Amino acid sequence: MRYAVVIHKDVESVYGVAVPDLPGCFSSGDTLEEAVESAQEAIACHLEGLLMDGESIPARESLETHQASEHYKGGIWALVNVDVSKLSSKTKRINITVPARVLAIVDEAAAREGETRSSLLARAALSYVERQSAEQ
Repeated sequence: MRYAVVIHKDVESVYGVAVPDLPGCFSSGDTLEEAVESAQEAIACHLEGLLMDGESIPARESLETHQASEHYKGGIWALVNVDVSKLSSKTKRINITVPARVLAIVDEAAAREGETRSSLLARAALSYVERQSAEQ
């Protein structure tokens, strides 16, 4: 899953990173590269905490939406990829059967989102279950 991050740097400070889709998720780094790497770890930890608390992963806004916000003006933008399928529990290999056409659609969507097939399917399944639970 790709998260937009905004990076700011004041004259005598390190690079500070905010994750607009995850309020309260921040990181920093001495260099731009370190800041982005730190952001990936911060996002994973933040999401892990949400999942461990039984909360769902918040929906993401588009990069363009965040860039239009006055709050983030003047920042450097980057996309950070985090594999949410590896968070909050041990992974387990399964064997499923799906039509080749469906698999191709899933793979295209995963590539667009910067995710693995497993990550996209796990996220989609959780989203479906949460929606069904909310409707009942």
